[in-house]
Parts: sequence; structure tokens; C-alpha cells
Amino acid sequence: MRGSVRPQLTILRRGVVALTVAFAMLTAGCAGSGGDGKASGANPSPSSASARAAAAQKQLRTNSLVPLAGEAPAPKLPVTVDSSDGRKVTVEDASRVLPLNGGIAEIVFTLGLGDKVVGRDITATFEEAEDLPQVTKAHDVSAESVLSLEPTVVLADTDSGPSEAIDQIRDAGVPVVVLDPADELSDVSTRTTRVAGALGVPAAGKALNQRFADDLLAARAAVPKGSRPKVAFLYMRGSAAVYLIGGKGSGADSLIAAAGAEDAGVAAGLDKPFTPITSEALVKAQPEVILMMSKGLESVGGVDGLVEIPGIKETPAGLDRRVVDVEDGVLLSFGPRTPLVIDILVERLHQA
Repeated sequence: MRGSVRPQLTILRRGVVALTVAFAMLTAGCAGSGGDGKASGANPSPSSASARAAAAQKQLRTNSLVPLAGEAPAPKLPVTVDSSDGRKVTVEDASRVLPLNGGIAEIVFTLGLGDKVVGRDITATFEEAEDLPQVTKAHDVSAESVLSLEPTVVLADTDSGPSEAIDQIRDAGVPVVVLDPADELSDVSTRTTRVAGALGVPAAGKALNQRFADDLLAARAAVPKGSRPKVAFLYMRGSAAVYLIGGKGSGADSLIAAAGAEDAGVAAGLDKPFTPITSEALVKAQPEVILMMSKGLESVGGVDGLVEIPGIKETPAGLDRRVVDVEDGVLLSFGPRTPLVIDILVERLHQA
């Protein structure tokens, strides 16, 4: 994702897939929550939110993962699993795993199986994957490059393609497990369960899901009561003249809601995941805070360049220059590090 526009457009394409704001993980596994899904208890102090945000920023700056504690799990194979392309796939060997998606790779590494990964997609930008050979570019899969690594199992998602390349890999005798994209909070546990199951480590999947649920609950517990700032997610690529505002189903809407804020695009009636930005749309949305990917903000010249875009200055966020940016490879990844994103958003969206 570094220095490349295309992986960001892949994330955008996933965002365009129909999403809903979902907190199933919270409501299903978090006892002690109130009817609004927030943890009950005293209103958290600003210092607690700041401390969590600072710790999260530090972790994201290292761009590294935190694997499950203890010894790495030993895959128990063979297993036969459902693939999202309607097939039954039998995995007999997980000694050479090739994830064709950065989010899937993040799960594999966090489960403790990173030493079995033999290659990476361009969207796998975390430190542990940096030295692996890059063989795919998001939905642009080269069957020859994949097969050159002699994988024993390939993990893809429904965005991976072209289909001819996936068929060629499968025809070569390599098991290909296709997963649904993860576009919202409740998808994280589902995808983790399926990845862990396909690799023969279901217990590790349960442990990672529990850690994710605990981390997410703790992040939401720091949300100040009575404060719901209006936040607009802007997806921009200045070099490609792409200027979009997120609405219902953007993916960012679920993060904004989890952080105790209101999605300005949704509130303005934008019922599509993304809508081209116009001055009228921005004025109608009236965001108090603008949320962006870091490279997207950089592509328009930072905050100084952003406020010169027509309509931005006419919003409270533009007037106050209140812009929050989060690293591209994490913001909409919906993976094990997503609670860190919520920690950051809780603190920064609610700043006076």
C-alpha cells in the first residue's frame, strides 16, 4: 500500500460492497454493556482515552503485529472447509501458506503462523511481511508468480482475480480457499474463524476472536458520554482526481459509530457507500471532523491543500482545520489491529 494508488482503490472497491453498521461482536460477547452497546460504568476520563490513543499510535508506528501469546499452534490437518465460491476445499498441508490479501495475511501472522507464509500481496505492508516476495497486486493475481512459490494452500477472497488466474492455481493442484471480504466490525471474527479453520488451528482462531472482542470493548469503554461529533470520511487521491465522501456502507461508517461519533454522510442522507464530493454535499453534511487515509491527505497537499478544495472551508471541520488521518493499511483493513484504530478515533474525534 506504500506509494501505490491501486491497493487503495481495492479497499475502496471493497467499501462499495454493501455494508451495514454492525456490532454483533460487541453485543454477542460483551457482558456488562448497556442497551446502546457501550460498556456500562463511569464516564471515562480524558486521560484514559489519551493514554489508549498514545499506546495505539505507538503500536501502529512500529507497523508490526502482536501475535497470540504462547507457542505457535500446530495445524491439525487434513480439514475440509467451505469456500465462498461454492466449493468444498480440502487442505492437507499448511507448511507453505500464501495469502492473496493483506488483511488475511495479518490474521495468519497474528495466529502465530507467520513462519509458514511464503509470499505476500502488495497490501500486506506490516513489518513482518516486508521481506517476503510480492507476487500479487490486490485483485491482480499472477498465477505464474503464485505457483512459483510452491504453496500448499492459497487463501484468497472474492475480490481476488482474475478468475482465470484462480482457476489456473486450482488446476495445478493447489487448494484455494476463497473468503468473503471483511468490511465491517462483525466480519472480523467470521473471517478469523474461517482462516483458522482452513489452516487447522480453530482453537487459535477462538483465542484471537476473544482478544479482539476484549480489545474492542475496552476501546469503546473510553467513548465520552453525551458527545457525538459529526465526522465525514473523505476518500481522496489527488493525483487521480478522485474525491469522494463516504455514506452508508462505506466501511468507515461502522468505525465512526464504534468510536461514538456520527457519520456526517449518513446523516446527510447519502445512501451509497461513496458519492463524488460537491460543495453542496459538504455543506449539507456539515462535518465537525474530517477523517481520511494518511496517503489520501498527503495526495492533496496535507491540511493546507485540503481546505482549498471547494466546499471544505464552508464546513465546521474546514474552518477549524480538524482533520484526522490514519495509516492506509490499517484504517479499513478490519483485521486484528482494528481496535487500535478505534482507540485513536475515540481520542481524536472527541477532542474539543
